[in-house]
Amino acid sequence: MRRRAETVTSLYEAAIPPVRRALVNLGAILDKAAAHFQAEGVAEADWLGARLAPDMFSLIRQVQSASDAARFLASRLSGGTAPSMADEEKSVAELRDRIDRTIAYLDSLAPAAIDGREAEPVVVTLPKAEIRFTGASYLRDFGLPNFFFHIVTAYGILRHRGAPIGKLDYLGPLDMVRFE
Repeated sequence: MRRRAETVTSLYEAAIPPVRRALVNLGAILDKAAAHFQAEGVAEADWLGARLAPDMFSLIRQVQSASDAARFLASRLSGGTAPSMADEEKSVAELRDRIDRTIAYLDSLAPAAIDGREAEPVVVTLPKAEIRFTGASYLRDFGLPNFFFHIVTAYGILRHRGAPIGKLDYLGPLDMVRFE
């Protein structure tokens, strides 16, 4: 018996599940890295403060930025207001709590809050520019790429510092289908 291929049919499905999944995976990656660095005797502040280049954000700031990007993506698409989170985390436990609070916010949004808003205006205000999108173009051209930039940069920092993580850690558990 052949199983029909799943299709993404809504703005919500294209936005929230992949962002949620990546945050869950980021939490698991942080946990795995923390266990490794603790076993190696590396101070938490040393690896949480690591960065790929001097002019890039630290690991802590990358995790905070991923959280921000996820919350702003969801609020911009739903037309709501993202919960505020102060950038005060200094430990893995605090970063995990922030990730969990971000996931809880995503879980609080019903598909109906986002679906059907593909053509609604989304305005992103940056320090030197204001960018106007539709909901669909925002998700495709800015929201998801910006979010995943911070996720993959956090992953890259941890790999660079020697954490024993790989592509499957980044991807997380896969929902594979067997076709006959």
